[in-house]
Amino acid sequence: MEIFGIALVVLILISVAATFTAVARDGRGHTPPEYSIRDWSALDLPSRNHTTRAL
Repeated sequence: MEIFGIALVVLILISVAATFTAVARDGRGHTPPEYSIRDWSALDLPSRNHTTRAL
C-alpha cells in the first residue's frame, strides 16, 4: 500500500512541476509575433484631390 502512496505523491509533484514550467514558459498568454514588414502608409499620395488638380 505504501508503494501506491509514494507513486501518488511522485505523480502529484511531477504534475505541479510541469504546471509551473508551462506557466513560466508562456505566462503571458498568446502574444502575436512581431513582423519586420513596415505597415502600409500613404507617403506618395498627392495632398490635393483629382478634381482640383485637373482644373
